[in-house]
Amino acid sequence: MAGAFEKMTMSDGAAISVYRAQPEGERRGGLVLVQEIFGVTDHIRDLCEEYASDGYEVLAPALFDREHPGFEAEYGGEGLARGVELARQLHPFDLSLADVQTCVDALKGADKNGGPVFVVGYCYGGSVAWFAATRLHDVAAASSYYGSLVPGAADEVPKVPVILHFGRHDHGIPMEGVEKVIAADHPNATVYVYEAGHGFNSDRRKDFHEPSCDLAKERTLELFRANGG
Repeated sequence: MAGAFEKMTMSDGAAISVYRAQPEGERRGGLVLVQEIFGVTDHIRDLCEEYASDGYEVLAPALFDREHPGFEAEYGGEGLARGVELARQLHPFDLSLADVQTCVDALKGADKNGGPVFVVGYCYGGSVAWFAATRLHDVAAASSYYGSLVPGAADEVPKVPVILHFGRHDHGIPMEGVEKVIAADHPNATVYVYEAGHGFNSDRRKDFHEPSCDLAKERTLELFRANGG
């Protein structure tokens, strides 16, 4: 069953779009899926549907709706430039965390049995997923894909299990930074390095690497299932 956008009121009173996909079969839990800088694109919506087919109720908030309603961009050119402007200049990062918390709370409240809620994020969302594990509440576990802010926050301590996926050939996240995360040796954090570049999970990107994509998804589902999902 295909998902759809709906409006959800966030903690600051703003009503932003959130893509919701309902689980197929028995509900394993809730999942907040956090976008790249390019918005809740068709790729992000496809990922929501994939996780819904795995049994998760998925919410993907359009984080930049306050600054640029309905923003969806291509991976290069003006779309990339606008995404970078939104992520780094116009949209407060802490507001993204607050929006994710609102979605976590909504999913937690939607399950009468109090089932687990997870977070997975890609690129910009990968950074959000790391901070969700270190700062937010009611998150059972998180999976972070190539979040560029993670190495600079390697000293933050995850409160819940988190796995981090990095590409060895990611020019935007040098291996020195990844080694810093590994060296932090947080008991709740596991770092995986793939023979791939940035964005290896997206089949719309030139750095798509199917073996790494499949393995990272397998590890993500194993994490969720080991933590109640």
